[in-house]
Amino acid sequence: MKFSTITSLFALASSLLFLVGCETIPESVRTARSEMNASIAQEPPGDYYIGRRFYKEDYKFWGYVRSPGQPWTTAKLVMLNENQKLAPDRAINKIGSDNNYEYKLIGNFSGETVYEPASNGFYPEFVLKDYTLQKISPAPIFRNPSDTDPSRRVIAQPY
Repeated sequence: MKFSTITSLFALASSLLFLVGCETIPESVRTARSEMNASIAQEPPGDYYIGRRFYKEDYKFWGYVRSPGQPWTTAKLVMLNENQKLAPDRAINKIGSDNNYEYKLIGNFSGETVYEPASNGFYPEFVLKDYTLQKISPAPIFRNPSDTDPSRRVIAQPY
């Protein structure tokens, strides 16, 4: 193969990869995320966390937890220690009924990690002491809306 042919093929492949990486985000989602990010920036510092329930039928982790004022990209997927307070859905005996709800959480990270066998992963332990429901329909924190589907085995990361 000639050098110019190889160069042309490389340029074509690079262009295709660039296009695959592009995505169209609906204006409504873009607006909701912009408002969410502005709201996060206004959160007062304090001894609390923000949690987003991320229920998956096959896994036992609770969801994502972040510090106030920090973006969702910094959130940690946690295992919830419910020795002091039951998780909201467990308290009403409707596991997963609060999927994608947002909470103000009172508690702390224990410093321990907990093994979750279905995902074969280790997650930080968050000791729940109390919670307040903030939003039942918050702005999306995942790229794909179907990432919150409890039956999908995908463990999405906030963006």
